This record gives sequence, C-alpha cells and structure tokens, in this order.
Amino acid sequence: MKKKCALYASKLVKDGMVVGLGGGSTIQYLIDYVKDKDIQVVTPSAKTALKAQKEGLTVLNTQYVDHVDIAFDGCDEVDSHLNALKSGGGIHTQEKIIASMANEYIVLIDESKFHDTLTFKVPVVVEVLPKAFSIVKKKIEELNGIVEWRTASNKDGFLISDEGNILLDVYFKNVEDIRLLNQTLLMMPGVVDTSLFVDIITGIIMISDKGVFKKEKDGEFYAL
Repeated sequence: MKKKCALYASKLVKDGMVVGLGGGSTIQYLIDYVKDKDIQVVTPSAKTALKAQKEGLTVLNTQYVDHVDIAFDGCDEVDSHLNALKSGGGIHTQEKIIASMANEYIVLIDESKFHDTLTFKVPVVVEVLPKAFSIVKKKIEELNGIVEWRTASNKDGFLISDEGNILLDVYFKNVEDIRLLNQTLLMMPGVVDTSLFVDIITGIIMISDKGVFKKEKDGEFYAL
C-alpha cells in the first residue's frame, strides 16, 4: 500500500523541480519512482539523503535553498482541516523549514492516520533550548500537558535534536483549539518549534483498501 501511495505521489514530480522529501518508508519508495527524473532534492532526513544520493539524485543543503516546488512527508495523524501531528522522527523543525519554502506540502498516509480532528494519542514534540528546559516544562504543565524528556533504548541519557536542543514529548488530552495550543507553545521563550503542523500542509494523498485518494485544503477526498 505504501508503494502504491508513493507511485501516485511520484506523478506530481516533474523534471526541473526542487523536491522536498521527509523521512519514513513511503518516502524511500518515492525515491525509487523519481530517481530517473531530472530533479534536485532537499531533505531533513539523513536516511533519505543517503538513499537519494545512492540513487543518483542531487541532494541540496537546506541552508542554501529558499524555494521548493513540491515537498512530501509522512505524519502520525492528520485531520480534515489538514492539521497534522508528527512525533516519531524528532526533525519537525527542519521539516517545517522545508515546508515553508514549498509551493505544495503533501503528506502521504494510510487511512488509519486520518481523523476528523486530531486525537493526540501520540505526543506533541516540543524542541527547547537547553537553558529554557525548566521554565518551559513548568509552563507546559500549567497547560495540563504531561511532559517527558525523550529517551531511546539504545542510547544512554536523553535524546537531543540535530541542533543540540532538548526534545520534550508532551501528552495533551481534550484539546479544543489546536491552533491556540500551537501558538501558546510557540510563544514560550526558549521553544524552538513544535511537531504540530497548523496551516502548513496543502494536501493529503491517502491510501486505503478502496484505492488512492487526494484531498486539498478546503475540498473533499477524490479518487486518483
């Protein structure tokens, strides 16, 4: 199913484009479908960069890019208003930089990840400057967020972002206003960014047992 989703996404990629690619297995399949096209790639994912280079694609340094024609990524949850929550990779700040450059920013999902509104079964990841850890943790807890400092089973100590910042996994319940929550978190001094994607995504390509479907910002799903 992921291969089929990637195949349909690849049809949107044209020669001459600068293409943003996120992480995850669907993106790995997408690279296989676009590797023979005359494109340049920008990505926040080291794994994606290695795969793209292996397949002969030119990978640009994000630092020197200010425009992307189209970008693709995955997510943990996305809703009918194209709000998304991305928790797994911990590279959401870099993903948002690429998204901000892109004419189109499309998430590739299976139907289990689509909801009328976000469920917040996965945490909101908040990237925080180390010196702001204690005050940000306190302010988030005042919002009834449950804060956990991200760890990994194969690393001693806490995980940090590629930029050397702290990654906090924050669990929220009964979120009534996703936009307000995101704005409140972003306004806290020391917060770099969150893994909530609000007013960023322009489209969804969704795979299900019934086929492949696309949805734009204010439209309904239609079959591809």
